[in-house]
Amino acid sequence: MTTHNWLEELPFALTRCDAQGVIVEMNARARQTFAGSGGAALIGQSLLDCHPPAAREKLASLLAAPRPNSYTIEKNGKKKLIHQSPVYENGTFVGLVELSIELPPDMPHFVR
Repeated sequence: MTTHNWLEELPFALTRCDAQGVIVEMNARARQTFAGSGGAALIGQSLLDCHPPAAREKLASLLAAPRPNSYTIEKNGKKKLIHQSPVYENGTFVGLVELSIELPPDMPHFVR
């Protein structure tokens, strides 16, 4: 696992997989968030195996045709923004990164 200190201390979950969907990196918040599913032991496992069928299909489509995907969820009474983005190195698709950011219940929204 490649670790970057600033990634470890981010206040949101960051998970990265390779172009085949194998988890290669999780920061501290991601390992904590997914502790019930294995935490750090998920590194080296298929991201597709960690999701229900509809989400698995979506992830497979993002791996096949890389593009960003964003949505919100509510889990255990907490609303989160999920953002999945392709990762490139020297112009070559090398995987996806997923950010899971907990949103405050009273988050302001501005139209500018």
